[in-house]
Amino acid sequence: MAGSASGWHDRKMSETIGKAVMDPGIQAQVLSFIHEPEPTRFEELALQVFRYQFARVAVYRAFCMSRNANPSTVNGFSSIPFASTLAFKHTEVANDEDFVAASALTFKTSGTTKGYGSRGIHRVSDPKIYRASAIAHLRVMLFPEGRRMPLLALHPTADRMPESSLSWMINWCFEEFGAASSVCVATPQALDSESAVTFLRSAETGSRPVGLMGTTAAFARLFEAARERPVRLPAGSRLMDTGGAKGQIVPLKDYEVRELARTLLGIEPKCAINEYGMTELCSQLYDATSFNYSGVADGNRMKLAPPWMRPVALDPVTLRHQPDRQIGLMAFFDFANVGSISAIMTEDLGYTDNGAVAILGRAAASDARGCGLAIEQFAAEAASRHWLQE
Repeated sequence: MAGSASGWHDRKMSETIGKAVMDPGIQAQVLSFIHEPEPTRFEELALQVFRYQFARVAVYRAFCMSRNANPSTVNGFSSIPFASTLAFKHTEVANDEDFVAASALTFKTSGTTKGYGSRGIHRVSDPKIYRASAIAHLRVMLFPEGRRMPLLALHPTADRMPESSLSWMINWCFEEFGAASSVCVATPQALDSESAVTFLRSAETGSRPVGLMGTTAAFARLFEAARERPVRLPAGSRLMDTGGAKGQIVPLKDYEVRELARTLLGIEPKCAINEYGMTELCSQLYDATSFNYSGVADGNRMKLAPPWMRPVALDPVTLRHQPDRQIGLMAFFDFANVGSISAIMTEDLGYTDNGAVAILGRAAASDARGCGLAIEQFAAEAASRHWLQE
């Protein structure tokens, strides 16, 4: 009887995998959800995405099976396994059948790591979904007026840094929200502070609001260049600070960025918006302030995910979902990641509150035991696949 039951189970799993492989419409469903979100359908579509990725992303399938999770046992959102962001540093995470798709983009994390390769890699097989996600949420959180304006990019555009997911976001911002006078003043090697200050001085004499985009480190260099003679940008000017302190001896905190933007650039604190994003996710979260979200108190900043991304705080040991305002390892289920892995667990501690997110900082090693277990399982699978390719 045991053999018969096992055979039935294997057949059912094969049928489920086969159905997911033959389902060409999952990307279309995700794109439709991004354009017209239906919150009541989120969990149903999340399960469809999980089944599709279990079938198409071999390294994720192996990870799930090591957790005794498969399409037959995962029957609710709370039982979908979340893979650590560190997994991307041990193997190329991608939809196996789309791995050589001509439209695919390959993004790399900054910094070096141990393990498979020196930088984390995220292969995005369908960039139009990433673009749709980025633009739709930026339209709400950074450009709510729906009008074009001059943009200043303090980070390289995609033609200069194609392996950067942020570079592609900047390109799309120029296309969707930028005026003809928009300019990028950065290369992978340097920031042209003189050109940036020239842009600011020109904007100061006009009445048209402008938008600034860059990493925290880039803004630190811009602030230093503007100290000699601060500018007063037109009302409604805004900035998007994406984090990233590489190159700073003493990294600026997000509240310091807001204060320096106010005193040196004349940008109101409510218009200084901090982004939370990463190479491993195709959707981003942004500060909610009175600039982009009615009824919110500016002094208590929380971040908002788009409707096609669900934030979850996980118990660091059991990896169970935590209730609102209970601190845990932050994880996100991102429909825009449909071509790789949607259920991603980060190394950050935080909590959720009625859909909003508070990020408290990196987890200490003692707080990240579940994350450590997840990466051990991924690393073993990646090592096996790498050996087979040699």
